[in-house]
Amino acid sequence: MKNCLECGDAFVGREDKKFCCDGCRNSFNNKINKDSNNFMRNINNTLRKNYRILSEINTDRKTKTTKSQLLKKGFDFEFYTNQFQTKSGKTYYFVYNQGYLYLDKQLFVLVKKDFNT
Repeated sequence: MKNCLECGDAFVGREDKKFCCDGCRNSFNNKINKDSNNFMRNINNTLRKNYRILSEINTDRKTKTTKSQLLKKGFDFEFYTNQFQTKSGKTYYFVYNQGYLYLDKQLFVLVKKDFNT
């Protein structure tokens, strides 16, 4: 007999089984994977919002937009997941696979990077 890691109840099962039921397994994993504090949760929410905005505007693989359009939708330029610098010195900012490049102070090109190729 083993005890469930979540509720402590005794159960019988495979040698590698750790939980008495799916509910306990889900509850345990939700606790572990929960954002540890409000700071992380707020950053992750901002990244998700930025991603949704870029995805909504960039329905094709490449498009142009203005800074005012991004700001009107609530885009926060301080939050991105990575950067890519081209050989010519241009810097693309990415939120996961959605990226943007400053063309000038008011105009951006939006791109979608395909990670499957």
